[in-house]
Order: sequence, then C-alpha cells, then structure tokens
Amino acid sequence: MAKAPGSTVPKDSSSTAAVYDREGKETGQVELPAAIFNAPVNAAVLHQAVRRQQANDRQGTHDTKTRGEVSGGGRKPWKQKGTGRARQGSTRAPQWRHGGTVFGPHPRSYEQKMPRKQRRLALRAALSARSQEGAVRVVEEIVLDEPKTRVVADLFAQMGAGTRVLFVIPEHDLMLEKSTRNLAGVRTILGTNLNPGDVLIADTIVFTRSALTAVEEWLT
Repeated sequence: MAKAPGSTVPKDSSSTAAVYDREGKETGQVELPAAIFNAPVNAAVLHQAVRRQQANDRQGTHDTKTRGEVSGGGRKPWKQKGTGRARQGSTRAPQWRHGGTVFGPHPRSYEQKMPRKQRRLALRAALSARSQEGAVRVVEEIVLDEPKTRVVADLFAQMGAGTRVLFVIPEHDLMLEKSTRNLAGVRTILGTNLNPGDVLIADTIVFTRSALTAVEEWLT
C-alpha cells in the first residue's frame, strides 16, 4: 500500500486488545475491527479535526468597549492651544486611562465546519494510532444497582489504566455515570460521541463490549 503524504500505514493487518472482567483481571484478547482500529493515520485530517473541536469549544463571549462605548469624555479635556500640552479631544481616546480599546475582541462564533466523512476518517485515525500504542482496552459489561465509585475506581486501578481514562459506554447508564462522575481524570462518554481530541489525550481508552459493537456499527 502506498503511503500518502502526512499519513502512516499500520504495520499489522489486525489489532487486538486485552479484555478484563469486573475485578480488573485480564481474561483474554479480543480482535478489534480493522476498519476502525487499524486504519491509515492521516495526520493532516487528524490535526484539522482536533483544531475544529478546540475552536468549537470556545464560547466566543469576550467583549471590549470602544471609545464610543466607554463612559465619560463628553467634553474636550482642555483647550486646543496655549497649554503646552498635546492636543486632546476626548478622555475616551485609547491613549487615556479608562479609554476605549482599539481593535479589541467582540462576541463572535469560532465554529468550524468539517465534512462528516472527514470527521469519521479523523476518528478512525485517532483510534488506530492509540490502538498501535496499546492504549485500547475492553471490559466486560458492568451492571450496578446503585452508584459504586469504588467498584469502578478499583477496576481502573487493577487494569493499570493511568490517570486519564476515557470510558466508552453504548448508552446512558445513570448508575455507571454517577459511579465515574467523582473520579478525577475519568471521562465517561457515549460511543456515538467519541471524538479525536478525547481519544488522543487519554492514557487509556476503555470500551465495554457492547460499546465496542456500537462504535463498530456507527463507523462502518
């Protein structure tokens, strides 16, 4: 396969991930979908997707006042000539203390658009890159009758998941989400909300088995 500029081609034709039970013990290996976890890593598209995500996260509510918006300065500070001072027309001018701001920021949208195919290409590239690094893990289904932070914390600790964990679940699970909400560095996300930024920054990406299936159906 020819190597495109700015991209890397996976060395192996398949990828696997370790499977863990609820106690964090490794029980085997699972083969990951090659179309998602062993795809070419296009660095240019991946960079564009992350920049887009960061830009879209900006609120854009910053605002400064121009000389026409600040208070005061309705009259000329002193007469035009005869004082020995530089001529001034208003205390709202930008060179004055409490004067207006020149070319300051105003509310705006930083939204960037990107075609859906490119967004999914970038996500597959991010997942493939992390899979090659061995950062993808799979855990058996976790069913909780009530929030149990200790259960999930012990699971990630036994797995050696690191300090930044991206926990991928197939659908909203209130008990599971509450169990991870108070864990520093753990982000719980739906499979259909996966994004390159979160994938790249996490030490470990932990999928439940059903979440892995849901992501495969979504991206293929």
